[in-house]
Order: sequence, then structure tokens, then C-alpha cells
Amino acid sequence: MKLSVIVVNYNMCTLLKQSVGSLIKACKHVDYELIVVDDNSTDKSVKMLRTEFPKVKVIRNEKSLGMAKCRNLALEKATGQYVLLANADTITASNALEGTLSFMDNHGKAGAVGIRMLTPQGRFLQVSRRGFNLAWESFFKLTGMAKHFVKSRLYKRKDEKWVDEFETAEVDVVNGAFMLLRKSVLNEVGVLDERFTMFGHDIDLSYRIRLAGYKNYYYPKTYILNFRKQQSAKFTWAYIKHFYGAMIIFAAKYMFRMPEIKIPEVAPMFAPKYELEK
Repeated sequence: MKLSVIVVNYNMCTLLKQSVGSLIKACKHVDYELIVVDDNSTDKSVKMLRTEFPKVKVIRNEKSLGMAKCRNLALEKATGQYVLLANADTITASNALEGTLSFMDNHGKAGAVGIRMLTPQGRFLQVSRRGFNLAWESFFKLTGMAKHFVKSRLYKRKDEKWVDEFETAEVDVVNGAFMLLRKSVLNEVGVLDERFTMFGHDIDLSYRIRLAGYKNYYYPKTYILNFRKQQSAKFTWAYIKHFYGAMIIFAAKYMFRMPEIKIPEVAPMFAPKYELEK
């Protein structure tokens, strides 16, 4: 099988319907499977999936586990040569998957690929290329870790940012809203670190891919619409705890050499490896 598409949903029934519908259209000429992990939604998401998309594989959690663990549950079942992690609040362009898969086929050292992200109003999202937002950028500068993210232009960013929107380039981090991964690379570096419950797991995985000698790319010849519903509750205590807690975990993991973390829920072939540069 060419591609396994993984979507995690929590109470986004309407957006999920649009997201899954757009992914199916984008996979029209691709040998694929689509796995949706429902993280204990209380709306009609699961019923909608079974009615509208009976061929979609559904994993329904009896309690909320968080984004990273949900994605890992689906990765255990994924059989594709490539894996796409896509958010439930995104709409994928019809040519997005054929284009990015072709790019991966032609770039053997590519571990992950991300694409251009737009708001529903058509505004370019800078996180498409950086992979992370300004809060993470400040964190990397303050901790001195910016030197490991040179392709994100943390210090010498161009004034005319719009040029970057359409420039294919190697990047440090691929944003988890649309993250196309080579399955063989995942098998080598390990899946998502589940300590990053909601945020930061894509940054951590991107960093591990680079540590293993592979490359991350930004491919702007196609796009997704990103509604960013996850950002709507950014001033709640839960958001603050998970968002800024992820930064602490990342700093502890790479600045202070935290020991290897074992994730018993993940199959042995996916056991994460944290081999750092000497």
C-alpha cells in the first residue's frame, strides 16, 4: 500500500466530515487507507463516520488520550509506504497528495514533507515554513537551541516574507497539521513521544528525523486550508499546561540529556530512539 492517512478527532464532527471528504478526493489515484482515531468525542463524530464514510477505519477511545498517543495507536495499524498525519480541522487540496508523494519518491533522503497552509480566508500561515509559532521561536532563542534550527531563519529572516511562501526548501520542522512521513524512517527513529500530549510532538519528531541524517522539506506547490480550531482555547489552563509544558519537556530532553523513554503501548518495532549528536 502506498499511503496510510491518519486523522485524530475530538468533537469536530462538521469539520471532520469536510476534512475526511477532502482527503478521500485527494487520494483518488492513490492506493491508500484512512484511519480516524476518535478521542472519546461526545458529539456525533463516530456515527457520522460510519454513515458517511463506511470504508474509513475508526478507532474509538473510551477515554481521552491526547494527540500524540492517538496518532501512535493508528501508526501501529498503518501499512502504507508513507504515512500522512493530518488534523481534523483542515481541508486538503485535490492535488496535495499526488504532488507530495511524487516529491517523496524523488527525494530518497526526505523523512518528512509539509505543505503550504492557508487560513479559510486565503492568508498564508508562516508556520507552514517555520513549522512552529513565535512562542517556540522565542523559546529556541532563549535556550540557545536556535543554532540547531538554522533553516528556520530565526535570526536572519528575509524582509519580504511572501517570497518564501512559494519556495521549495529544506526546513528544520514540519508542522503536524499536515505531516507526510516515510514509514521506513519512522521505523528507524521511532514514533511520537507521548509526553508531548497535545503540542510539540511534531517538533520533536522532526528534530529526531534530522538527527538520524534525513531531511525535512517544505513543498509549496499545493496547500491545505487550516481552520486552527485547536487554537481557540489558548488562554485556558489546559492549553497553557500542555503548550508550555511541551517546551519544558523538549528542553529537558535535548539540553539535559533525559534518558530514553519507553512507551509500553507502542509495538516494539516503534520503540523510540533518542540518539543525539555527539
